[in-house]
Amino acid sequence: MTELDKMLSGEPYDPRDPELVALRRKARLATEEFNRTSTDDYEKRVDLIKRLFGSTGDSVFIEPSFRCDYGRNIHVGENFYANFDCVILDCAEVRIGKNCMLAPQVGLYTATHSLDPVQRNSGTEMARPIVIGDNCWIGGHATINPGVTLGDNVIVASGAVVTKSFGDNVVIGGVPARVIRSAE
Repeated sequence: MTELDKMLSGEPYDPRDPELVALRRKARLATEEFNRTSTDDYEKRVDLIKRLFGSTGDSVFIEPSFRCDYGRNIHVGENFYANFDCVILDCAEVRIGKNCMLAPQVGLYTATHSLDPVQRNSGTEMARPIVIGDNCWIGGHATINPGVTLGDNVIVASGAVVTKSFGDNVVIGGVPARVIRSAE
């Protein structure tokens, strides 16, 4: 099993593996180019994101600056919008449904480390996928942690730290996030 296979299957992997380093470098170069594009060059921005991501809907818009680890593990649906300074660490798959919006400085982090200090200090990492349903809105400075699934129509309050999964039609917020009310 390659380190890439291990990474995508949730097993401990070595991020220093040459294949992974090369894939991250490719993504860094692509995001650097994206972040340098002019506001007036919408088509170029969309093209760069569609080449970087694993899949997108037709309508996708991301404000610079944007950062990710690999890009290829990010899949977004139709009418996706990410505001300024979005970071998606996509060591595992990140799947985002249609009609989703991310406010400024949202972080989606699939990367994680062992709780055991010996394993953590060895340099190995792990990753857990993130799934976000349709019609979701993630507020500014919110953090979505590894392994989280959010259902459809979920609203995440600004500054929330989401450490566990939530079903459909809820507003969540706080540290750690909890249900505040129904979104219906």
